[in-house]
Amino acid sequence: MSTIESITLMLALVYSTSLLYWSGKKWGALVSGTLLVGATLASFFWPLLLILLVSVLVVTAVGQYRPAFATAEARPNTIREFSQHFFALSMLLVGVQYAINAGLLYAGETPWLMRPDVGDAFLPIAGGIELKAILTLGLWDQNHPAAVVMLCVVLLTGVLCKRAFCGWACPLGLAGEYLYKLRKRVIKAELLPPAWLDWPLRMLKYLLLIALFALVISMPSNSIPHYLSGNYHKVADLKMAAFFLMPSMVALICFGVIFALAAWRRQGFCRYICPYGALLGLVSFLSPFKIRRDSQHCLIETKGMKCDKCTRACPANLSVHTQKDIRSDECQACMRCVSACPKKEALQLSTRNGINLSTRGLLIILLTVMFMVPLFAYVGGYWHSQTPDNIKMELIQKLDRIGH
Repeated sequence: MSTIESITLMLALVYSTSLLYWSGKKWGALVSGTLLVGATLASFFWPLLLILLVSVLVVTAVGQYRPAFATAEARPNTIREFSQHFFALSMLLVGVQYAINAGLLYAGETPWLMRPDVGDAFLPIAGGIELKAILTLGLWDQNHPAAVVMLCVVLLTGVLCKRAFCGWACPLGLAGEYLYKLRKRVIKAELLPPAWLDWPLRMLKYLLLIALFALVISMPSNSIPHYLSGNYHKVADLKMAAFFLMPSMVALICFGVIFALAAWRRQGFCRYICPYGALLGLVSFLSPFKIRRDSQHCLIETKGMKCDKCTRACPANLSVHTQKDIRSDECQACMRCVSACPKKEALQLSTRNGINLSTRGLLIILLTVMFMVPLFAYVGGYWHSQTPDNIKMELIQKLDRIGH
């Protein structure tokens, strides 16, 4: 596991420990602390011992004044924004580390900085093919094993806590928020499309998802071993990096459309184009947790008030105040509606039988799935790419000539 991945893992577990500790769940803090030490020992990477020591000191020091993001009184928006920026910073550091590693390979030098395998999360097609290989052939890919691990991680977050990955972790979602806010400073109007146009636009991401599914399903199982051992798959991550770093004119136009959508409408990219969002939108229907409105506490029924604060706070424009249960595929469990509600008991993220999931609990589940599953995969030998550096150095010189 690379330096950046290890640091991110440590910080995530320390933060989970702090959330559980300050909420009074001492047993949870003990479990998270044990996992923290276990992660350190499993990695066998000496800087982690220093990171562990520093992290413990930081948590102890911070505990003297109980920061807003960890106290019981913390509002959902504060915790979510902290989470979004934490993940964005992590991915930025991963990108820098990956760029240095790839640059050294291109220069024909043996990299002194390890390649971060978590970058394989940006290979969804490879992840889908690898998952098919595991299910149909019992074959585990050795070139990009982290791709299927991260695909399963994202799917698992959808089953457990709806589209919380989109609302709490996705760096693209956070970038879209900043683009939207920047546009609002110049053009204050919302510029929402009419309902008759919004629905067809929302279907675009599902068409893209169907296209990706078709690529995976159409590949015969008996040809998968040849594909996984082929040169194209070995450098799939490098070709992806080249696509973003040296884009064609068509790619630049596509990027421009994505940026324009993100700035035009809040969550425009997530709502209209992102195939991962479409996949999680479908998987989220399996989640037992939904945003539920309790009419016995809601001001609309109890006081006869015309309150729609929850609806106005929803970035997906869902009519929260008129529904009992929010079952929409666009709900990202961002908890903005919960935060905006003046009656704490009126709006909750809960199961049908009344089990409530707090903001803190949602984030703990998300952090646990997103960091512990890769850790177990790493310890089990199903995370690190086995492609030798000398093979990568040879293939990167002819990257533009390598096809499927």
